[in-house]
Amino acid sequence: MDYEFAGLPLHVLLVHAVIVLVPLLALLLVVIAAWPAARRVLWLPALIGAAVLLPLGLVTIEAGKWLEDRVPKTPLIEEHTDIGEDIVPWLVALLVLAAVIAAWAVVELISARRSGEHEPARPGRGIRIVVGVVLTLAALGVLAGSTWTLVQIAEAGSRAVWEGSFSDVPLED
Repeated sequence: MDYEFAGLPLHVLLVHAVIVLVPLLALLLVVIAAWPAARRVLWLPALIGAAVLLPLGLVTIEAGKWLEDRVPKTPLIEEHTDIGEDIVPWLVALLVLAAVIAAWAVVELISARRSGEHEPARPGRGIRIVVGVVLTLAALGVLAGSTWTLVQIAEAGSRAVWEGSFSDVPLED
């Protein structure tokens, strides 16, 4: 497969989407895990976002491998490619967590309909609190882990591209 778009390596374009969307989705999961009103409205967009983000990340990695075969090998490029796939477990974690939060939201919605209330489900105050705390802590963990991993990968990638390739002072025309 040719990983080029408009004459640019596709990895260079896709990586920006991954860098923005991973922390954004993780932050959304924290919000909907902690805030029941937001969960009732945003569980489906979060689930769809996570389901799209995983293949987007995998395509970005494949495009990076394609690009790696087309640039000179350097220690900085090798460092970046060595850690590039470290984001995959976090993308899976985002999807799994989004699915668990979505399942909890559906349980709440079904329980609310059965009880005839306009408020969310009342499985039991203690259960709701425990589930909310567990989901929120899981989301905070995924947010921290995925963002830290992404920062490490992006730092290595930006060093591979830019280190030693520009002047410390403006160039004369």
